[in-house]
Amino acid sequence: MMTDFQTLGLSAPLLRAVEAEGYTTPTPVQEQSIPPLLAGRDVLGVAQTGTGKTAAFALPVLQIMSRNRPQGRRKIRALVLSPTRELAAQIDERFSAYSEHLDIRHKVIFGGVNQNPQVRALERGLDILVATPGRLLDLINQGHIDITHVEFFVLDEADRMLDMGFIHDIKKVLKLLPKKRQNLLFSATMPSSIANLAGSFLSNAIKVDITPEEITVDRIDQKIMFLRKADKRRLLVKIIKQERVECGIVFTRTKHGANRLVKQLDQSGISAAAIHGNKSQGARTKALAGFKNGSIPILVATDIASRGIDVDGVTHVFNYDLPNEPESYVHRIGRTARAGRTGVAYGFCDDTESGYLVGIQQLIGKEIPVDSSHEFHFIGAIPKPGQKAGKVKDPNAPKKKQRQRNRSGGGGGRNGGGGRGGRNQSRSGQNSSNQGGNNRSRHHGNSRSQRRRDN
Repeated sequence: MMTDFQTLGLSAPLLRAVEAEGYTTPTPVQEQSIPPLLAGRDVLGVAQTGTGKTAAFALPVLQIMSRNRPQGRRKIRALVLSPTRELAAQIDERFSAYSEHLDIRHKVIFGGVNQNPQVRALERGLDILVATPGRLLDLINQGHIDITHVEFFVLDEADRMLDMGFIHDIKKVLKLLPKKRQNLLFSATMPSSIANLAGSFLSNAIKVDITPEEITVDRIDQKIMFLRKADKRRLLVKIIKQERVECGIVFTRTKHGANRLVKQLDQSGISAAAIHGNKSQGARTKALAGFKNGSIPILVATDIASRGIDVDGVTHVFNYDLPNEPESYVHRIGRTARAGRTGVAYGFCDDTESGYLVGIQQLIGKEIPVDSSHEFHFIGAIPKPGQKAGKVKDPNAPKKKQRQRNRSGGGGGRNGGGGRGGRNQSRSGQNSSNQGGNNRSRHHGNSRSQRRRDN
């Protein structure tokens, strides 16, 4: 049964762990990444979450680490850098599963929690460290972490790292690493900024490209439902109850919207929990644990927080708010139909989101089937012929006055996107970035400063 993984060159202890996890056939990203990594090559991978990329780097890292363990105190020989707490924790969890039959010590560190337990684990010695950039540099500066012996460096979710403003932190880490090492960079997208970053530290890398089209086809039953914004909650409740959804993720555009929806679902007798950047680490961990063990059937998430959700049994994904970035749609629906299973992805599109739908369909290269059989169907939300991708202008919005107020209120029109939400985001964003003493970019300053606090 394990011949497929055996042909990749994995050792017997790793094959036993893989078998115990129920893996039978390598995913494309595993098939293309594992052999060159085992051969000592650098790899540049373009792959979404949900393609099996954690195993694609964790298995070779473990095999390389177990080939020859230096005598004496353990030193950090592999460093995995991850953008969010949840993703870092789940990568570490995978290392636990795969290293079951190996003498390898690993640990995850991230901000938002007391550093003392992390420091104690570091003092005992580690082989593999999984970290978010902020806490890693904090503990390096305090003298608790030495990365000068790293043989294998992994930069995961590189595009999200840059979105969150971590480019300077990444460059600081790269300067501290030894020059002779093996490298791997994974990114869901490959804009020029990522290509430049990859070129700065990868050497003669093998490129592995698992495109979104390969992920979104076949196993995910996608549906678009046109309706008024005011009807979204009722339609969501109806589908969850009718289809008896036991493991579903609902995506909202804002943290406030996620909290509000959880309360509304609760009032309808549906148990749900929200996961986003404003939640404490304890609350996020508890929500994820409840979702994984089935006690919480519905998880309501924002895009940033969702990068850390790595649960195999998700049957339904609801795009309660369509994302304004088409790539986010691919990330979202990729949470279902994992490991060969099937899944359903519903998209709720109101009359302000039709341009977002146009952009999504352009990216995935096909029109998503429309379900108009529900009682809330609203033809006014359907994209007009020849409509452009992007935000739909609201003819009733008092735009000029609003922008003037935003400018006087601290640049909300530029940063926050206008409207009350934009103004509030701008103020909180400015405050948090000023407190951090590092508003890196006028354009992205507020969102980045908020996200940086998440890590």
